[in-house]
Amino acid sequence: MVNLSFANPQIQYVHNFQDLVTTPFHGSTNAICWTRELIGDFGEIVDQIEVNDNMVELHPDELHELVLSEQGKLARDILLHDMKLLEAHGASPSLNIINYYERDDSYPFFPTDVYSFHVDRAPIAADTILCTYYGECSEILSNVQGTQKILIPEIRDELKKIYDGAEDDFESFLSENFFDLHYQAKPDAQPIKLGVGHICRLAIDHPESKVLPCLHRAPLEKNGQKRLLLIC
Repeated sequence: MVNLSFANPQIQYVHNFQDLVTTPFHGSTNAICWTRELIGDFGEIVDQIEVNDNMVELHPDELHELVLSEQGKLARDILLHDMKLLEAHGASPSLNIINYYERDDSYPFFPTDVYSFHVDRAPIAADTILCTYYGECSEILSNVQGTQKILIPEIRDELKKIYDGAEDDFESFLSENFFDLHYQAKPDAQPIKLGVGHICRLAIDHPESKVLPCLHRAPLEKNGQKRLLLIC
C-alpha cells in the first residue's frame, strides 16, 4: 500500500482550499489533495453519536449541540469550517459516521458496492470531494494499474449469462447496472491511501472531462472502528 506522502504523478498536492478547487486535472493527474495536519479529537465526536444502522449523517446543528472537551471543540470547528467552505463553493457536503457500507451480493462474481474500485459518473461537469477525519481512509488506484471488469473475459462471460435481452443492448445493460464503473486491481497494483485529514478532489466520468476518472474505493473497516467521512 502506497502512502500519500510518496510522490505519485496521479496526485497533485496543494496547501489551501482555493488551490484545491481551482487546480485543473491534467495528463495522468486525476486527484488533487489539500494536505493538512489537523488538530482536535475527532474520535470524541464519533463516540458521542449513536449509530444504530450502518451509517448516519451528522448535521451542523447536531454538532453544535455536543458537549465536548477542548480537543473535541477544535475538531468540531474544523468540521464546521470545512462544510462552510464547500457550501460556499457550491457543493453539498455530507458528513457521515459510518459503521459499514451495504454490501452488494446480487451477483457474487461482481459486487458493485463502494468497497470495489470504481469511478463516479455524472451527466454534467462535477468532481468528487472527500475527507476522512477518523478511521480508515479511502484509497485510489492509478488507471494503468486497474482493468475495467467488464473487459475481463471470465467476468464478461458471467454477465452475458445473466443478461436476457438483445445482443445490441448488452452494453446498455452494463451501463444501466453500473457494471462498467468497476475495476479490478492488477496483481502488482499499489493502491494509494488518501490519508486522514486531507481533503481530496477526484476526477469523475463526465462529458467535459479531459482526464480519466479516478479509481477509488472505501476501505474495509478496521476492527469495527467507525469512520468519520465528509463527501460531496
